[in-house]
Amino acid sequence: MSKTTYTLGFIGIGLMGRPLTLRLLAAGFRVNVWNRTAAKLDTVIGAGAKVCGSIGELVKTSDVILVCLADTAAVESVVREHIIGNGNRDKLLIDLSSIHPEATRNLAAELEVACGMRWVDAPVSGGTAGAESGSLAIMAGGSDADIEVARAVLRPLYSRLTHMGPIGSGQTTKICNQMIVSCNVLVIAEMMALAKSAGVDAAKIPEALAGGFADSKPLQIVGPEMADNRFEPVKWRVKTLLKDLWMAVDLAGKQGSALPMSGLAAQLLQLHGSSGFLDQDPSTLIKLYSQD
Repeated sequence: MSKTTYTLGFIGIGLMGRPLTLRLLAAGFRVNVWNRTAAKLDTVIGAGAKVCGSIGELVKTSDVILVCLADTAAVESVVREHIIGNGNRDKLLIDLSSIHPEATRNLAAELEVACGMRWVDAPVSGGTAGAESGSLAIMAGGSDADIEVARAVLRPLYSRLTHMGPIGSGQTTKICNQMIVSCNVLVIAEMMALAKSAGVDAAKIPEALAGGFADSKPLQIVGPEMADNRFEPVKWRVKTLLKDLWMAVDLAGKQGSALPMSGLAAQLLQLHGSSGFLDQDPSTLIKLYSQD
């Protein structure tokens, strides 16, 4: 792709898709949008996005298609049912979703064989706060040329984009990211519950540990929320972490590797989710360890 100005098509205007689309519009991109629930499009329409009546129309009228969907099944459905039949060799798909690396490689190969369209997997880390501020970390897989297009298109969204290797490498790296995040949030919940029960002012914990070896972005974000039992608004979801951990377990099994810590984290998240917290913020994980 040799264009310097691209018309973008954004599929999936959810928790992450909305702020990402708003930043792309604010940066001057023309953005076509489609979302399964049309009512969620009002904000981006007000900012200048053009609504397409179908995914096929979006693909045909866009140069770069950005996909930000919930899981592997959703991406597979959209690509196979709507994108393959409308793409061509002059278009690029950038998948911002977090999906299975094997599915990513298979879908990318199918897309290229069917219509010549190319693929970059570019999952993101940083949550809605990072999406709103344009400070996401993006881990990307794809060819050198396609990664350069992705760098230009996604520039309003990230503070760092790292080319991890061929297609699928970005998704594998995101799984690694989620292993660390999930285990971190779980031990923060365990620690905050212990501090409360031991009579420590848990609200002071994040400040007390700031800058030390125990500090982390999750601690500074979810620590105060856990201390105050403040779980709204939902910035990310338990089911998202759980989905990524099960992918980690599956990937490790295929590699012949063991994941004792992440496997336990998946079980604990499953337990929490089965109690009605799948769509809640991970800060609610403190409820696993306390009765507050």
